Amino acid sequence: MQTSSKIFRLKGVVQHYNWGGHRFLPELLGMDNPSFQPFAEYWMGAHANAPAQIQLEDGTLQPLNIFIRENGIKVLGDKVSRRFGTLPYLFKILDVKDMLSIQVHPNKKTAVIEFEAENKKGIPVNDSQRNYKDDNHKPELMMAWSDFWLLHGFKSPELLERVLNRVPELNFLLPVWKKSGYEGIYKTVMEMNQPAVNKILQPLIDRILPLYELNQLKKSEEDFWAARAYLTFYKDQQFDRGLFSMYFFNLVNLKPGEAIFQDAGILHAYLEGQNLEIMANSDNVLRGGLTNKKIDVPELLKLVRFEPVVPQIIKGLKVNDSMEEAFITPAADFELRRIILASNTSTEIVCHTTDIFLVMMGTINAIADKLSIPVQKGESFLCTEGVKIHLHSGAEGAVVFHATVPE
Repeated sequence: MQTSSKIFRLKGVVQHYNWGGHRFLPELLGMDNPSFQPFAEYWMGAHANAPAQIQLEDGTLQPLNIFIRENGIKVLGDKVSRRFGTLPYLFKILDVKDMLSIQVHPNKKTAVIEFEAENKKGIPVNDSQRNYKDDNHKPELMMAWSDFWLLHGFKSPELLERVLNRVPELNFLLPVWKKSGYEGIYKTVMEMNQPAVNKILQPLIDRILPLYELNQLKKSEEDFWAARAYLTFYKDQQFDRGLFSMYFFNLVNLKPGEAIFQDAGILHAYLEGQNLEIMANSDNVLRGGLTNKKIDVPELLKLVRFEPVVPQIIKGLKVNDSMEEAFITPAADFELRRIILASNTSTEIVCHTTDIFLVMMGTINAIADKLSIPVQKGESFLCTEGVKIHLHSGAEGAVVFHATVPE
């Protein structure tokens, strides 16, 4: 359906993955949860698997991917339409109650090649044994909404060697580390047969689990998360080899308002907390543990960057003279901005493509082309390219997030 309107209410999609919490998203979105379902993610984007819906002028709902396909350059703008052909980002809210899988994402070139290779093999896109769901890369930015814990890239050589010396059950990796570095130790634990994994991890868990159960471990310690991972993923008398990664990777604690960028090849895992996440519009994930899903070790090892990572905490930078601050990354596909409005204040924003706005605190009125939309906490709306939008906060002020594409 072609449209003349330039601002629309947006209804996202809840994903009920079993690692999600039960209260945060229902309370934010004003939804009942009588069956105590896990509410893991709330998607606001045009991903074909779960497109958000926009409310058209006549009150009907239309999937966002179809709306963009039908209106194209008119809503995306010339620059984004020519470069990406669709909405290039996916905007989410996450509530991580139980830790997510250790994962890595491909770069664009690899995604194109491997997606086509699996197509030629005749593997259906929705097949659980498939590695590449589309031909896109999946860089990600996450901003902590609550205190947030995650794993992010390999530790520095000094820190990793210290851990291998300090944890007796990992001493066997020291000769491998000295000879073959990051690739050697990671390949060793990922290719190890399951009986060997069990034999090595059993004494580790026997040692740290009693400390965890007596609340004698801190979240800043790898042992804390290894014990929790054991309790979450141990089944059929088999240990999840992802426990090794708790000791290999940087353990990062983000405070509310701090962000971090996950580029292609960087192994990472979300451990606990709530965040806002924006990424390239893709579903390409290769897993390395802490999961019941498929782990394709040879393919995983092809993607991993075997190098130390120093976690770079990203904070918002003011955008010109506006009331917005942007969380800057190298990605061309997306940019996340935050607007903090005091009581009864307003700001003006020009949308440069199909932009999505989410109110996380307070209430606002969004005004464009003489159309005013009242937006409550947990609600979102969309504006199209070229629109000048005015945001007016209520008496309690507001915190609004703005998903867009870098200019």
